[in-house]
Amino acid sequence: MTQSPTVQQRLDDSEPPPGTAVTRFLRGQEVGVIAAVVVLFVVFSTASGNFASTANLQTMGVDLAQYGLLALGVSFVMLTGGIDLSVGSVVAFSAVWSAWLNVHAGLPGSVAIAAALLTGVAIGLVHGFAVTAIGVPPFVTTLVTLVMARGAALAITAGFPIDGIGTAFTDLAQLRVAGVPLPTLIFAVACVIAWLFLERTYPGRQVYAVGGNAEAARLAGIRTNRRIILTYVVSSTCAAAVGVMVAGRLGVGQPSIGTGWELYAIAAAVIGGISLTGGIGRVLGVGFGAILLVCINSGLVILHVSPYYQQIVLGAVLAIAIVTDRLRARSSERKQR
Repeated sequence: MTQSPTVQQRLDDSEPPPGTAVTRFLRGQEVGVIAAVVVLFVVFSTASGNFASTANLQTMGVDLAQYGLLALGVSFVMLTGGIDLSVGSVVAFSAVWSAWLNVHAGLPGSVAIAAALLTGVAIGLVHGFAVTAIGVPPFVTTLVTLVMARGAALAITAGFPIDGIGTAFTDLAQLRVAGVPLPTLIFAVACVIAWLFLERTYPGRQVYAVGGNAEAARLAGIRTNRRIILTYVVSSTCAAAVGVMVAGRLGVGQPSIGTGWELYAIAAAVIGGISLTGGIGRVLGVGFGAILLVCINSGLVILHVSPYYQQIVLGAVLAIAIVTDRLRARSSERKQR
Protein backbone atom coordinates (compact mmCIF):
# COMPACT_ATOMS: atom_id res chain seq x y z
CA MET A 1 0.00 0.00 0.00
CA THR A 2 1.41 3.40 -0.93
CA GLN A 3 1.82 6.03 1.72
CA SER A 4 -0.07 9.30 1.63
CA PRO A 5 1.97 12.51 1.19
CA THR A 6 1.18 13.59 4.75
CA VAL A 7 2.52 10.39 6.27
CA GLN A 8 5.54 10.30 3.98
CA GLN A 9 6.35 13.90 4.89
CA ARG A 10 6.09 13.04 8.58
CA LEU A 11 8.44 10.10 8.12
CA ASP A 12 10.85 12.21 6.12
CA ASP A 13 10.83 14.87 8.84
CA SER A 14 12.45 12.38 11.20
CA GLU A 15 15.43 12.07 8.87
CA PRO A 16 18.40 14.31 9.71
CA PRO A 17 18.27 17.50 7.62
CA PRO A 18 21.07 18.15 5.16
CA GLY A 19 24.18 20.02 6.21
CA THR A 20 26.93 19.60 8.75
CA ALA A 21 26.28 18.39 12.28
CA VAL A 22 26.81 21.92 13.61
CA THR A 23 24.38 23.37 11.06
CA ARG A 24 21.72 20.80 11.91
CA PHE A 25 22.18 21.51 15.60
CA LEU A 26 21.84 25.27 15.19
CA ARG A 27 18.64 24.76 13.19
CA GLY A 28 17.15 22.61 15.94
CA GLN A 29 14.44 23.92 18.24
CA GLU A 30 16.41 22.69 21.26
CA VAL A 31 19.03 25.45 20.99
CA GLY A 32 16.92 27.89 23.00
CA VAL A 33 16.43 25.38 25.82
CA ILE A 34 20.13 24.55 25.94
CA ALA A 35 21.00 28.25 26.02
CA ALA A 36 18.55 28.77 28.90
CA VAL A 37 20.17 25.91 30.83
CA VAL A 38 23.63 27.44 30.38
CA VAL A 39 22.45 30.90 31.43
CA LEU A 40 20.64 29.61 34.52
CA PHE A 41 23.60 27.47 35.53
CA VAL A 42 25.91 30.49 35.35
CA VAL A 43 23.45 32.74 37.21
CA PHE A 44 22.79 30.29 40.05
CA SER A 45 26.49 29.37 40.33
CA THR A 46 27.35 33.05 40.63
CA ALA A 47 24.61 33.68 43.18
CA SER A 48 25.64 30.73 45.35
CA GLY A 49 28.84 28.71 45.34
CA ASN A 50 26.92 25.70 46.65
CA PHE A 51 24.96 25.34 43.42
CA ALA A 52 27.92 23.96 41.45
CA SER A 53 29.26 21.86 44.33
CA THR A 54 29.79 18.15 43.77
CA ALA A 55 27.18 17.21 46.36
CA ASN A 56 24.52 19.43 44.80
CA LEU A 57 25.32 18.29 41.26
CA GLN A 58 24.92 14.68 42.38
CA THR A 59 21.58 15.53 43.98
CA MET A 60 20.52 17.29 40.80
CA GLY A 61 21.57 14.21 38.84
CA VAL A 62 19.21 12.00 40.84
CA ASP A 63 16.41 14.57 40.50
CA LEU A 64 17.07 14.64 36.76
CA ALA A 65 16.71 10.87 36.56
CA GLN A 66 13.33 11.06 38.31
CA TYR A 67 11.76 13.91 36.38
CA GLY A 68 13.64 13.12 33.18
CA LEU A 69 12.45 9.52 32.98
CA LEU A 70 8.87 10.66 33.57
CA ALA A 71 9.20 13.31 30.87
CA LEU A 72 10.76 10.82 28.48
CA GLY A 73 7.88 8.39 28.92
CA VAL A 74 5.21 11.08 28.68
CA SER A 75 6.84 12.47 25.53
CA PHE A 76 6.24 9.16 23.74
CA VAL A 77 2.51 9.48 24.42
CA MET A 78 2.48 13.16 23.48
CA LEU A 79 4.15 12.40 20.15
CA THR A 80 1.02 10.45 19.19
CA GLY A 81 -1.19 13.36 20.20
CA GLY A 82 -2.16 11.84 23.56
CA ILE A 83 -1.46 12.74 27.17
CA ASP A 84 -0.65 10.75 30.31
CA LEU A 85 -1.77 12.34 33.57
CA SER A 86 -1.29 9.20 35.64
CA VAL A 87 2.51 9.05 35.91
CA GLY A 88 2.75 10.74 39.32
CA SER A 89 0.28 8.30 40.87
CA VAL A 90 1.93 5.34 39.12
CA VAL A 91 5.21 6.43 40.75
CA ALA A 92 3.57 6.23 44.18
CA PHE A 93 1.86 2.92 43.47
CA SER A 94 5.05 1.37 42.10
CA ALA A 95 7.02 2.50 45.15
CA VAL A 96 4.61 1.06 47.73
CA TRP A 97 3.76 -2.04 45.67
CA SER A 98 7.41 -3.04 45.26
CA ALA A 99 8.09 -2.24 48.93
CA TRP A 100 5.09 -4.33 50.03
CA LEU A 101 6.18 -7.27 47.91
CA ASN A 102 9.67 -7.08 49.37
CA VAL A 103 8.82 -6.44 53.03
CA HIS A 104 5.45 -8.11 53.60
CA ALA A 105 5.35 -10.77 50.86
CA GLY A 106 8.98 -11.68 51.43
CA LEU A 107 10.05 -11.53 47.79
CA PRO A 108 13.69 -10.74 47.02
CA GLY A 109 14.29 -7.10 46.20
CA SER A 110 15.16 -7.81 42.58
CA VAL A 111 11.96 -9.82 42.10
CA ALA A 112 9.86 -7.10 43.73
CA ILE A 113 11.44 -4.50 41.45
CA ALA A 114 10.76 -6.65 38.38
CA ALA A 115 7.15 -7.13 39.50
CA ALA A 116 6.71 -3.37 39.84
CA LEU A 117 8.06 -2.81 36.34
CA LEU A 118 5.74 -5.48 34.94
CA THR A 119 2.85 -3.78 36.72
CA GLY A 120 3.85 -0.60 34.90
CA VAL A 121 3.72 -2.50 31.62
CA ALA A 122 0.24 -3.80 32.51
CA ILE A 123 -1.01 -0.29 33.33
CA GLY A 124 0.30 0.95 30.00
CA LEU A 125 -1.45 -1.88 28.17
CA VAL A 126 -4.73 -1.01 29.88
CA HIS A 127 -4.31 2.64 28.90
CA GLY A 128 -3.50 1.75 25.31
CA PHE A 129 -6.43 -0.66 25.04
CA ALA A 130 -8.86 1.87 26.51
CA VAL A 131 -7.72 4.57 24.09
CA THR A 132 -7.50 2.47 20.92
CA ALA A 133 -10.09 -0.29 21.30
CA ILE A 134 -12.74 1.41 23.41
CA GLY A 135 -12.14 4.95 22.23
CA VAL A 136 -11.87 6.59 25.65
CA PRO A 137 -10.02 9.93 25.36
CA PRO A 138 -6.44 9.80 26.73
CA PHE A 139 -7.21 12.59 29.21
CA VAL A 140 -10.08 10.64 30.76
CA THR A 141 -8.28 7.29 30.67
CA THR A 142 -5.19 8.49 32.47
CA LEU A 143 -7.17 10.72 34.84
CA VAL A 144 -8.99 7.62 36.08
CA THR A 145 -5.67 5.89 36.71
CA LEU A 146 -4.34 9.00 38.44
CA VAL A 147 -7.10 8.64 41.02
CA MET A 148 -7.14 4.83 41.25
CA ALA A 149 -3.37 4.33 41.47
CA ARG A 150 -3.09 6.93 44.21
CA GLY A 151 -5.98 5.32 46.04
CA ALA A 152 -4.39 1.89 45.70
CA ALA A 153 -1.10 3.20 47.10
CA LEU A 154 -2.92 4.63 50.12
CA ALA A 155 -5.00 1.47 50.57
CA ILE A 156 -1.96 -0.83 50.53
CA THR A 157 -0.17 1.24 53.16
CA ALA A 158 -3.15 2.63 55.09
CA GLY A 159 -1.45 5.96 54.53
CA PHE A 160 1.78 4.99 56.29
CA PRO A 161 5.16 4.39 54.61
CA ILE A 162 6.55 0.88 54.31
CA ASP A 163 10.08 0.70 55.68
CA GLY A 164 12.64 -2.09 55.86
CA ILE A 165 13.11 -2.48 52.09
CA GLY A 166 16.10 -4.47 50.85
CA THR A 167 19.47 -3.31 49.60
CA ALA A 168 18.46 -3.92 45.98
CA PHE A 169 16.38 -0.75 46.19
CA THR A 170 18.99 1.40 47.91
CA ASP A 171 21.77 0.17 45.63
CA LEU A 172 19.73 1.10 42.59
CA ALA A 173 19.05 4.61 43.84
CA GLN A 174 22.18 5.48 45.80
CA LEU A 175 25.06 3.73 44.04
CA ARG A 176 27.71 5.96 42.45
CA VAL A 177 29.71 5.00 39.36
CA ALA A 178 32.85 7.15 39.11
CA GLY A 179 31.03 9.73 41.21
CA VAL A 180 27.97 9.75 38.95
CA PRO A 181 24.68 8.54 40.51
CA LEU A 182 23.46 5.30 38.97
CA PRO A 183 19.96 6.73 38.32
CA THR A 184 21.56 9.48 36.22
CA LEU A 185 23.36 6.88 34.12
CA ILE A 186 20.13 4.91 33.74
CA PHE A 187 18.40 8.04 32.47
CA ALA A 188 21.22 8.71 30.02
CA VAL A 189 21.00 5.16 28.66
CA ALA A 190 17.21 5.46 28.40
CA CYS A 191 17.61 8.67 26.38
CA VAL A 192 20.02 7.00 23.97
CA ILE A 193 17.68 4.04 23.50
CA ALA A 194 14.70 6.35 22.97
CA TRP A 195 16.66 8.45 20.48
CA LEU A 196 17.76 5.40 18.51
CA PHE A 197 14.21 4.06 18.42
CA LEU A 198 12.43 7.28 17.48
CA GLU A 199 14.95 8.66 15.00
CA ARG A 200 16.73 5.62 13.62
CA THR A 201 14.03 2.96 13.28
CA TYR A 202 11.00 2.79 11.02
CA PRO A 203 8.56 1.96 13.86
CA GLY A 204 9.87 5.01 15.70
CA ARG A 205 9.21 7.25 12.73
CA GLN A 206 5.74 5.77 12.55
CA VAL A 207 5.10 7.17 16.04
CA TYR A 208 5.66 10.64 14.58
CA ALA A 209 3.38 9.79 11.67
CA VAL A 210 0.57 8.73 14.00
CA GLY A 211 0.89 12.01 15.88
CA GLY A 212 0.91 14.00 12.65
CA ASN A 213 -2.24 12.43 11.21
CA ALA A 214 -3.50 9.18 12.73
CA GLU A 215 -6.12 8.53 10.04
CA ALA A 216 -3.68 9.10 7.19
CA ALA A 217 -1.17 6.86 8.94
CA ARG A 218 -3.77 4.10 9.24
CA LEU A 219 -4.73 4.39 5.58
CA ALA A 220 -1.04 4.19 4.70
CA GLY A 221 -0.81 0.78 6.35
CA ILE A 222 0.71 1.79 9.68
CA ARG A 223 -0.65 -0.17 12.61
CA THR A 224 -1.58 2.93 14.55
CA ASN A 225 -3.16 1.12 17.49
CA ARG A 226 0.02 -0.84 18.14
CA ARG A 227 2.13 2.29 18.06
CA ILE A 228 -0.22 4.10 20.45
CA ILE A 229 -0.32 1.16 22.86
CA LEU A 230 3.48 0.99 22.78
CA THR A 231 3.79 4.63 23.82
CA TYR A 232 1.52 4.16 26.83
CA VAL A 233 3.49 1.09 27.88
CA VAL A 234 6.72 3.10 27.68
CA SER A 235 5.22 5.91 29.75
CA SER A 236 3.85 3.71 32.53
CA THR A 237 7.00 1.59 32.66
CA CYS A 238 9.15 4.70 33.04
CA ALA A 239 6.87 5.87 35.86
CA ALA A 240 7.14 2.48 37.57
CA ALA A 241 10.93 2.63 37.30
CA VAL A 242 10.93 6.08 38.88
CA GLY A 243 8.79 4.74 41.73
CA VAL A 244 11.34 2.04 42.46
CA MET A 245 14.17 4.59 42.35
CA VAL A 246 12.39 6.94 44.74
CA ALA A 247 11.67 4.08 47.16
CA GLY A 248 15.37 3.27 47.17
CA ARG A 249 16.33 6.91 47.56
CA LEU A 250 14.02 7.44 50.55
CA GLY A 251 14.48 3.96 52.00
CA VAL A 252 10.70 3.52 52.28
CA GLY A 253 7.65 2.98 50.12
CA GLN A 254 5.93 6.35 50.55
CA PRO A 255 2.32 6.61 49.24
CA SER A 256 2.40 10.41 49.09
CA ILE A 257 5.29 10.75 46.65
CA GLY A 258 4.76 11.77 43.06
CA THR A 259 1.95 14.22 43.73
CA GLY A 260 1.95 16.73 40.89
CA TRP A 261 4.93 15.13 39.16
CA GLU A 262 2.89 14.67 36.01
CA LEU A 263 3.03 18.46 35.65
CA TYR A 264 6.82 18.41 35.82
CA ALA A 265 6.92 15.65 33.21
CA ILE A 266 4.59 17.43 30.81
CA ALA A 267 6.35 20.75 31.41
CA ALA A 268 9.77 19.26 30.66
CA ALA A 269 8.46 17.65 27.48
CA VAL A 270 6.76 20.82 26.23
CA ILE A 271 9.73 23.01 27.16
CA GLY A 272 11.93 20.60 25.23
CA GLY A 273 9.86 21.02 22.07
CA ILE A 274 7.32 18.18 22.21
CA SER A 275 4.16 19.49 20.57
CA LEU A 276 0.90 19.23 22.49
CA THR A 277 -0.81 18.24 19.25
CA GLY A 278 1.64 15.43 18.50
CA GLY A 279 4.10 14.54 15.79
CA ILE A 280 6.85 17.02 16.69
CA GLY A 281 9.73 16.86 19.17
CA ARG A 282 13.01 15.15 19.90
CA VAL A 283 14.58 13.28 22.79
CA LEU A 284 17.41 15.82 23.05
CA GLY A 285 14.92 18.57 23.78
CA VAL A 286 13.12 16.50 26.41
CA GLY A 287 16.41 15.82 28.19
CA PHE A 288 17.36 19.48 28.31
CA GLY A 289 13.81 20.45 29.25
CA ALA A 290 14.16 18.22 32.31
CA ILE A 291 17.61 19.67 33.06
CA LEU A 292 16.14 23.18 32.90
CA LEU A 293 13.42 22.36 35.44
CA VAL A 294 15.91 20.66 37.77
CA CYS A 295 18.22 23.68 37.56
CA ILE A 296 15.35 26.02 38.41
CA ASN A 297 14.18 23.91 41.35
CA SER A 298 17.67 23.42 42.76
CA GLY A 299 18.61 27.06 42.30
CA LEU A 300 15.47 28.30 44.04
CA VAL A 301 16.02 25.89 46.94
CA ILE A 302 19.64 26.99 47.39
CA LEU A 303 18.55 30.63 47.30
CA HIS A 304 15.97 29.78 50.02
CA VAL A 305 12.98 30.70 47.89
CA SER A 306 9.67 29.52 49.36
CA PRO A 307 8.32 26.26 47.86
CA TYR A 308 5.07 28.09 47.13
CA TYR A 309 6.87 30.47 44.82
CA GLN A 310 8.56 27.51 43.16
CA GLN A 311 5.14 26.31 42.05
CA ILE A 312 4.43 29.76 40.62
CA VAL A 313 7.70 29.65 38.70
CA LEU A 314 6.87 26.18 37.36
CA GLY A 315 3.47 27.40 36.20
CA ALA A 316 5.02 30.43 34.52
CA VAL A 317 7.62 28.31 32.72
CA LEU A 318 4.93 25.88 31.58
CA ALA A 319 2.76 28.75 30.33
CA ILE A 320 5.66 30.17 28.33
CA ALA A 321 6.38 26.74 26.87
CA ILE A 322 2.74 26.24 25.84
CA VAL A 323 2.53 29.67 24.21
CA THR A 324 5.80 28.99 22.40
CA ASP A 325 4.46 25.65 21.20
CA ARG A 326 1.31 27.25 19.81
CA LEU A 327 3.26 30.04 18.09
CA ARG A 328 5.57 27.46 16.57
CA ALA A 329 2.58 25.43 15.36
CA ARG A 330 0.98 28.48 13.74
CA SER A 331 4.25 29.39 12.06
CA SER A 332 4.53 25.86 10.69
CA GLU A 333 0.95 26.00 9.39
CA ARG A 334 1.61 29.27 7.58
CA LYS A 335 4.71 27.83 5.92
CA GLN A 336 2.71 24.85 4.65
CA ARG A 337 0.09 27.05 2.96
